[in-house]
Amino acid sequence: MTNPLVTTEWLYEHLQDDNLRIVDIRGHVLPASEPHPHYFSHKAEYDESHIPNALFVDWVTDLTNPDSPNGTQIATPDAFAQLMGKLGIDENTFVVVYDDANGMFSARLWWGLNYYGHENVAVLNGGWQKWTSEERPISSDSPTISPTTFITKPNTAIRTTIDQVEASLNGSIQLIDVRSPMEFAGEASRAKRMGHIPGAINLPRKSLLAESGELLPLDALKDKIEAAGIKADGDPIVTYCNGGVSATYGMLALKVAGYEHVSMYDGSWKEWGNDESKPIV
Repeated sequence: MTNPLVTTEWLYEHLQDDNLRIVDIRGHVLPASEPHPHYFSHKAEYDESHIPNALFVDWVTDLTNPDSPNGTQIATPDAFAQLMGKLGIDENTFVVVYDDANGMFSARLWWGLNYYGHENVAVLNGGWQKWTSEERPISSDSPTISPTTFITKPNTAIRTTIDQVEASLNGSIQLIDVRSPMEFAGEASRAKRMGHIPGAINLPRKSLLAESGELLPLDALKDKIEAAGIKADGDPIVTYCNGGVSATYGMLALKVAGYEHVSMYDGSWKEWGNDESKPIV
């Protein structure tokens, strides 16, 4: 994979690159304890202002498969290919994704592109907040893009299924739950049941962030991961969250920290927690 992160300085210097595509994927999520709906995209904010030449992707609808369990898993190959083609992304395009949610939604598209065989993608560290705090240029113009052909080549090594997780409950994977401590402890849930998958380690996504909203500096990040008991030379790592979004940021953080064998359980707690046949603690 390409380095998962780029800085605001790098993006500013490369805004006019011919092979660059910038994607705005801003949005927010309400806590599990709040009434539904919980998921929102920020298209109106994009229309008002965005990084120059950025195109908008709705993380709630554009990247999901409505026919998957709970409707949150990654879009089908055909749907994903059509979306990327419409955005003018092909094998020669370098994609930079940003959001206003400390990288959570950006990481979802970063993972989605990697899963479908396009590794030439990075997340803007610090996102929209850092870009605007530095008073870098913004625009309200939506660019005109020539459609391309995007060919999907699924990389199953970075996407784990519910059956694979269940088969690994004997301890053959390091299972990382990036949900909040409250959700991990069974005090709140986005599924019918509360708790977590047996054997999981809680490494909340927010604990991986600096106060600025950027990913922790490398040394602090490694210390945080090691303190949680995650071993770089241990069993393969699988991250999960509620619906496969926050888990991708956990995966990104692990990749930045140098962990190699990392995948993401796309169905996550919304699938596992709603399946009465699956064990929970």
